[in-house]
Amino acid sequence: MVKLNRIYTRTGDDGSTGLTTGPRRPKFDLRVAAYGTVDETNSCIGLARLHAATEAADLDAMLGRISNDLFDLGADLSTPDTGEAMAFEPLRIVQAQVDRIEAEIDRLNGELAPLRSFVLPGGTPAATYLHLARTVSRRAERLMVELSHTEGETVGGPALKYINRLSDFLFVASRYLNARAGGDVLWVPGQNR
Repeated sequence: MVKLNRIYTRTGDDGSTGLTTGPRRPKFDLRVAAYGTVDETNSCIGLARLHAATEAADLDAMLGRISNDLFDLGADLSTPDTGEAMAFEPLRIVQAQVDRIEAEIDRLNGELAPLRSFVLPGGTPAATYLHLARTVSRRAERLMVELSHTEGETVGGPALKYINRLSDFLFVASRYLNARAGGDVLWVPGQNR
């Protein structure tokens, strides 16, 4: 259980932060950048939810579950698997979370017409924020993949799958909202030459 009595601890004043298991890392560390970017993605989803609640309650509920999952993902990333026994069971992303997000992608996408053009970020306010969240989640994915290829570091397979599916979900969710409001904003190649 999380218990925060004080918000500032002064322990990060030297430019380091503590991982869940205790070791300190520089704030520019790749692992810290990865879970920080997951947190940034979650904040973008929070912006989208300001509007999604009125545009599509079903989608807002999905986004609420994803927001919680992203805290799970942050916990997963902030607890590196060192191969040593831990005093607690670390929280990890599991395949059931990946399966759920895939089912939600399929459900939303099943209501959409096939794409005939690339989609530009825009449309309804919620859809626009979902596009922003999508691009930030792609950055988080790039960092997580880089971390997984760094000697001495690990990232769980379900965590990598989840972040990959998340950007797909956010894209489909933005289209779902825009379909309810007249359609996507489509790319017109060479339109302004």
